[in-house]
This record gives sequence, structure tokens and C-alpha cells, in this order.
Amino acid sequence: MVQDADAAQSPTPERPTTNRRRSMASTYFFGALGGLLFGYDLGVVAGALLFITPELGLSPLQEGMVTSSLIVGAMVSALGCGPVSDRVGRKPIVFVAGFVFAIGAVLAGIAPNALVVILSRFIMGLAVGTASVMVPIYLSELAPARARGKLSGLNQLMISSGILVAYLVNLALSPAGAWRWMFALAAVPAVVMMIGVRFQPESPRWLVRKGRVDEARAVLRRSRDADEVEREIAEIREIDAHSVGNASTMELLRTRRFRRVLFLGCGLALLQQIVGINTIIYYAPSILTSIGFGDSAAILANAGLGALTVVVTVVMLMLVDRMGRRRPLIYGALGMAACMLTVGLTFFLGGFSGGGAGGWIAILALALFKVSFSMSWGGIMWIMLGEIFPLRVRGAAMGVATFVNWIGNFAVGLFFPVLLAVGTGTVFLIFAGIALVAWVFAVLVVPETKGRSLEDIETKLVGTH
Repeated sequence: MVQDADAAQSPTPERPTTNRRRSMASTYFFGALGGLLFGYDLGVVAGALLFITPELGLSPLQEGMVTSSLIVGAMVSALGCGPVSDRVGRKPIVFVAGFVFAIGAVLAGIAPNALVVILSRFIMGLAVGTASVMVPIYLSELAPARARGKLSGLNQLMISSGILVAYLVNLALSPAGAWRWMFALAAVPAVVMMIGVRFQPESPRWLVRKGRVDEARAVLRRSRDADEVEREIAEIREIDAHSVGNASTMELLRTRRFRRVLFLGCGLALLQQIVGINTIIYYAPSILTSIGFGDSAAILANAGLGALTVVVTVVMLMLVDRMGRRRPLIYGALGMAACMLTVGLTFFLGGFSGGGAGGWIAILALALFKVSFSMSWGGIMWIMLGEIFPLRVRGAAMGVATFVNWIGNFAVGLFFPVLLAVGTGTVFLIFAGIALVAWVFAVLVVPETKGRSLEDIETKLVGTH
């Protein structure tokens, strides 16, 4: 009670007490931990496949199925988990995702044959897809407007950190060929997330929608001052008063005002994937070996690129609530286009192999691409997806947008080797063109959401009727 009284009288509401800061840090950390699972599972498979293939005798088709089964699982769960969360809450779904992921990780670690590896990856994909939907929603609904970009962006930081951890685990376990441990160790953060989320609050927006206003008020007091709490509760209730029930996916597609914001979300989600980031992850080691790096050195240098991504993501989190969302997307798209153009031209102009300058220019362009991506579309896309959808349809709409994101991921992974047949330089020029499309989309379609409450964003984008 003394703490609440002190908070209510604080002359600087933007500076919560130490206890409140600790409570907030715990909540956001465990809320974002699903992103670590997401990133780890995306990053670990490349190293694991080097040892799974000879031990289990995988065919090329089976190799592709081991990789893509995760994405298929993610697509399935992305569409289904959002509407379920609108009914039962965000917190239980995050817990279930951790439980499912732990089962999949352990199953992968003891898999006796290729079929079980593929099945376990599909199970982990169900959890990864769920986390990719729920974590941005949960963080955005908890965070105060003034810091929502930084706090929601923890999801991308966790994804980047998960990929880096996967690279480091691959490095540590590769000498022993311990691919089973590469997979099984993912169960550790999954269990930590399950335990931690049990002690975290439910989304205050969901609580208000279910008529549990006192509980929502208690959650908001963890990070808001008394006046802010009452103002936010009033805004949520006003928006909720104009909403009846939870929208289905079909209603999203049928209703014009929802279609408009769904187009925005799906556009952001698709462009983030097809702009070429996964090809950088796939192709960077090959470029490194082509300019004289050994295999181990190439893997280590690729881990360095992963570390760069984490550092730049931290910088993005520190700046996003000052920069906003729209400007970084605009300038980031231009930066990615320039980098992809540079890489493409090095292939056409030669000097790429044998230690030539072209190879080093390409490596620098790849690093700058990752900087541009991490400062813009990498994290801000997820921040905006958590912000732009109306409360009534947030779960279902987020599921559709995330499904589209996974479709883009799947398509790039499937068609990139085919596209290489037309020439590597041409492929990177195509990605430069897609980055320019992303620039046009950001200029013409993307609104600014910085510093606005979720309810204000909803009113501006879709109205209240």
C-alpha cells in the first residue's frame, strides 16, 4: 500500500520506483522469451544438419523436410492460436507454447530416425509459430505508450539473441558432432519460460474485454502512475463498448475497415521476409569461404555477423521511441536496396574469389544490410504488428499476418536455390528491387504510431464502429 501511495504522488511518473522497474523487467523478459525459442530454432538447424545427414542417412528431400517442417508447423499454429488467445487469454497460450517446444526439443534430441526428427521439428514449429503471434501482442498490450517500441522490440532482440546462441552452440558442439544436444538444449529456455510466465500478469486489454477491470487496473499499476491507469482503463472500455464478440478470420476478410489494416499488417510481414534477410543467413558462409576463409573461420565470422545483429538491435530498441516507426522503415529499405545492389554488382563485375577486393566489398555490404535490416524492418515490423490491430480482432489478425510472414520465409527458402540458376548477381538485384518496393510501401501505406495508445491507434486506423 505504501508503494502505491508513493507511486501516485511521484512528481515524475515516467520514472517508476525501483520495485516497479524490477517487476516490469521480469514481466517483459519472460514475456519476450518466446522470441529466443523462435531465433534459436531458426539458427540451430544449419549446424545440426551437417551431422544429422551422415548419421541418419538423410536424402536431399529429407534434408529439406527437416528444415521446412518447422516452418510448416509455424504456419499451422499461427493461424489457429490468435483466435484461441482472444477467448482464453494471452498468458495461457504462451505457457502452452513453451510446453510444446520443450517436448519437441527433447524428442529431437532422442530421435532414432529421420521421420522422428521431422516430426519433432514440426512440433517445435507449432510452438515457434505460436510464440511469433503471441509475444508481440502480449508485450504491446502490457507496455505503456511512451515506451512501447522499446519494450515490444524485446521480441526482436530475443530472436536475434536466439540465432546468435544457436551459432555459438553449433560452434561448441560441432567438434563432437553432437547434433542431438544442439536440439535438446532448446528445452532449457522453454522450461524457464514456462516457469516464469506462470508468475506474470495477463494482458490488461484482454482482462478489460472480459469484464475483469480490477485485475486489469492492478496489472497497469505495475508500470503506470495512478492517473495514467484510470485514463488507460477508460480508453480501453470506450473502445470495447463498440466491439461485440471476437472476430473470426473470415470476418476479417469480409469487413472493409478490417481489410485495410490487415493489408497493412500483411504487407509489412511479407516484405520483411522477401527482402532477402534469409538469403544473407544462408549465403554469408559461402561468400566467406570464397574469399579464402576456412570452413571453421567462416562459421565463426558468421557468428560475428550474428553478434552484430544483436548489438544493432539493442541500439534500435534505445532509439525506436524517439525515431518512431515510419522513418526507420523508409530509410532502412533504401539502405537494404543499396546493399543488395552492391552485392549483386560484385558478382557481375568479378574480383569476387581468390581474395579479390570484390569479395570484401560484398562482405561489408552484407554486414551493412544486416545493420539496415536490424535497425528497421527486422524489429519494427514486429512492433507495429503488435500495435496496429484493433482489440476485437487482434489475435485473429496477428495470426493472419504472421502466417503471411511464415509463407514468405518458406517461399524464399524454397525458391532461392532455384533462382540461383539465373545467376547469383541477378538474384541479389531482384532483392534490391524488392527493397525498393518496401520503400514505396513504407512511404505510401505505413502510418506513424509512436507515442500513441493502442486505443488511439485503433480509432485512427479503423474507427470505432
